[in-house]
Amino acid sequence: MPRTPIAVPTFAEMLDPSRIDPEIRRKALAAKSADPLDPINLFNITWRDSDGQVTHMVLPKELTGVDAEIVVIYGKEFPTGSHKVGATYSVLIEQLVRGQVEAGKHTVVWPSTGNYGIGGAWVGGRMGFDSVVVLPEEMSAERFEMIKSFGSSIIATPGCESNVKEIYDKCHELSGAGPETVRIMNQFERFGNYRFHSTVTGPSVAALVKELGEKGVGKGKASAFVSAMGSSGTIGAGDALKLLWPDHKIVGLEPIQCPTLYMNGYGGHDIQGIGDKHVTWIHNVMNMDAMMCIDDMESKLGLQMLVEAPGHEALMAAGVSADTVQKLASIVGISGVCNILGAIKTARHYGFGKDDVVVTVCTDNIARYHSVMKNLTESHGVMDRSVADHRLEGIFHGQKTDWIQEGTQEVRRRWHNLKYFTWVEQQGKSVAELDALKSQELWAREREYVRETDRLIEEYRKG
Repeated sequence: MPRTPIAVPTFAEMLDPSRIDPEIRRKALAAKSADPLDPINLFNITWRDSDGQVTHMVLPKELTGVDAEIVVIYGKEFPTGSHKVGATYSVLIEQLVRGQVEAGKHTVVWPSTGNYGIGGAWVGGRMGFDSVVVLPEEMSAERFEMIKSFGSSIIATPGCESNVKEIYDKCHELSGAGPETVRIMNQFERFGNYRFHSTVTGPSVAALVKELGEKGVGKGKASAFVSAMGSSGTIGAGDALKLLWPDHKIVGLEPIQCPTLYMNGYGGHDIQGIGDKHVTWIHNVMNMDAMMCIDDMESKLGLQMLVEAPGHEALMAAGVSADTVQKLASIVGISGVCNILGAIKTARHYGFGKDDVVVTVCTDNIARYHSVMKNLTESHGVMDRSVADHRLEGIFHGQKTDWIQEGTQEVRRRWHNLKYFTWVEQQGKSVAELDALKSQELWAREREYVRETDRLIEEYRKG
């Protein structure tokens, strides 16, 4: 029986949705709110809104306390409310068009600490696959609820955000029990994740920064891209920016409570979505300029300040407009606040001024963390106006330039060598494969891979 064509976007269309067939684009935009589970929403996997603008916010200096322009791109407008859906789609489509997975035959497994699993549950279902999400049992209740709402099965493994080995162990168990039918969509290893960000997110940021420069925000270039690492897909956007601007800084963030790259550290933490206690295979550490650590409690307390009424009052008293306060409250989650604090730290560390633009990412938003905020109130008491004022000054304006490690060549090699213990000793990679990751030529080839994938996608759409 001939295969029924499935409407799926190319990487080029995710980067620039004006390339999408106008009728498909119209249907996708209409379905975004009317029918979020319609597969046509796959064409809404893009950083650009219905007007073709990259979803972003230039943060008010009354919040950041620095002269540099800090710009956040945010994932709230993606299907599922997080840009991680782009990584899950990219990982799956690359294998689908090459005949490595098949709906109805294979079950796809999404190892995750949250947003990737949510994205996998949504993407897998829209593309006709049975999905299983494997994630730590201590992740927020909202994460589990969203995964279930998209029709995926869930396996909860022991531990918190940083307990990734337990996820790997469960995935090995699943693939061993069903080698013919189970396919692991490992975000920490699959270059499709990196490719989405290096060929879609990075160029989207570049276009945005140039547009902002024309409006008087910065000088048309990004001085730094700042991102916490979970799977390390998002930070791959920095590779595209450094190709445009060789002096561009790529800055990675980790929790102080789990400083793996910073000092071979370990530990539990609660910046959900980052700090997974290992160096991922797809992290181009040899191209990273600095590693900085952010406190998980400051990230949570800062989030509460940004999303609750006393914090809104404090911001407006500092001179931030009510509209800006409301928009900011709608786009931030815990990791987003972590990234904002890292961007402030980056601006201070490098002495960036008013002509510099520092770009970072708000991966998801408060919808995933109401339970976390409830627990925070129970443990720390109600946040009143005076507490909110203190958090604005202490957490945002008072962000220090400590816990910073420059990416010298020696330090980069040390970051790279840490991959050995997870990927060679535990996950079956060879030393030759590991050593190959040191070369920027390899990463350039990985980015070029999307050209062939787009050709195969176009063939696939024909049936």
